[in-house]
Amino acid sequence: MPLKAILVAGLLLILGAGLGSCNKEKDTKAVITVLDTAGTPLYGVLVKLYANPTTPLQADFSRLNKEGTTSSDGKVTFDYSEFYKRGQAGFAVLDILAEKDSLSGKGIIRIEEEQTNEETVVIAAGN
Repeated sequence: MPLKAILVAGLLLILGAGLGSCNKEKDTKAVITVLDTAGTPLYGVLVKLYANPTTPLQADFSRLNKEGTTSSDGKVTFDYSEFYKRGQAGFAVLDILAEKDSLSGKGIIRIEEEQTNEETVVIAAGN
């Protein structure tokens, strides 16, 4: 009887470890779409995502700052998967700055963990 109990416990331990490894983390991404005032996607727009806390905090948020350029569909994707830790509650709210020539636009994106988060920014002259 003790040998059977040990075998069952060992089997449960192996199954438990195997089930935990099946719960793979999903990517945490931000996709920004940049449009002109007519709603046309814009290519080659420099997009910056950055943390701008309203109160001074001890943490260094500069690691979340990213830059990219939009593709022909007006989109740029930022991957924040490396910064997310399983069990973490919430992730980040980041400011968006989009600029091309004399056009600019601003926005805010809330990045939820293990999701593809999307936001659209309209750029115009004098923004």
